[in-house]
Amino acid sequence: MFAAPDSIQGWHAHIYYDPTTREAAARLREGIADAFPEARLGRWHDVPVGPHPQAMYQVAFAPALFPTLMPFIALNREGLTVLVHPETGRQKVDHLEHAVWMGAVLPLDASVLPD
Repeated sequence: MFAAPDSIQGWHAHIYYDPTTREAAARLREGIADAFPEARLGRWHDVPVGPHPQAMYQVAFAPALFPTLMPFIALNREGLTVLVHPETGRQKVDHLEHAVWMGAVLPLDASVLPD
């Protein structure tokens, strides 16, 4: 059985950075804020948090923004690694199976994600 696209309630983009790429992450964050004011920018996490193996911030956005925000991130990420996943209410599957990666695929800590 196939999942229905209308089961997606929203999207999260996780922008990963380290001390050497934090400025690039800040530029991307500023660009997203300027071009997509309806997107919600999460806090900077300078240490790993949740299933994420390195520093990151999250961008939460509605499904209607996907066709324009995804290309914006792809074209302006300056080599940063980005994880984009849907929000369907199934965190483990959303992060591990429904995810789209730009750049390196990082190992997530699945043990902290509920089923």
